[in-house]
Amino acid sequence: MDKKNALRAGALAAGTTLMMLLMSSPALALARDDGDDPGQGLSVAETLGLYVAAPIVLFLVIAGLVMALDKSRKQQQS
Repeated sequence: MDKKNALRAGALAAGTTLMMLLMSSPALALARDDGDDPGQGLSVAETLGLYVAAPIVLFLVIAGLVMALDKSRKQQQS
């Protein structure tokens, strides 16, 4: 019974996501607004650094801090 509920929830989530993607209109980005002053685009290295490397580094720093603080509490309790 749990597999059936999980499959139903997955199908609902996938259907909702698909409908949202189909209904969104990226064509509005083509029309420029008054006062727009876009800067230069990012290079490939800048894009990878900003959207791939930075989140990974941030995750590792947070995970490291959590593990370090957790170990120090366990050593004090023993």
